[in-house]
Amino acid sequence: MTRQTRGFARATLLCASLLMLTACGDAITKSTMSAPAPSSFNPMLQAQAISEVKEKQARGARVWCVPFARTASGVELKGNAGTWWKAAKGVYFRGSAPEEGAVMVFAPHSSSRLGHVAVVSEVVSERKVLIDHANWHRNQISLKMPVIDVSENNDWSRVQVEGTPGVIGNARPLHGFVYPRKIGGDASQS
Repeated sequence: MTRQTRGFARATLLCASLLMLTACGDAITKSTMSAPAPSSFNPMLQAQAISEVKEKQARGARVWCVPFARTASGVELKGNAGTWWKAAKGVYFRGSAPEEGAVMVFAPHSSSRLGHVAVVSEVVSERKVLIDHANWHRNQISLKMPVIDVSENNDWSRVQVEGTPGVIGNARPLHGFVYPRKIGGDASQS
């Protein structure tokens, strides 16, 4: 082996080792330092959810947030949006930190008696995400809609949604996020 080949081999080994250490350290960092989790946003599931909505619209059927969120996230929960937070307990991991691919669960309140669910498509910053969802505007899907955390403790318990470009709506209560990972699932689900 030439000196140059050995140097290249060492550099490759070093890079691979660093990548492995980074991956191993990431699991520790996530729980101890609130680093972002790896994205579980799935563009194929999103495309399937959009396709289902278009089929419903073509038939004149009503479009709802729950079937859209279920298909776009892979979170298999039933019931209206207001029941998803409790229904996920013990089945899916839940929390107060947004992750790409997680279902954002709005709590029922005066202007939304049944609550609402949406899928986080992008975490923009500590206090801003983009969501994909259905029926925020009657019978429509909304993609990459901005949501801002306006909670006093930065815990995503109250948010404002930019329902119309440039117009931020009133603060709404949020239960939190249901992550598309089953509790006690196999490695492919966690």
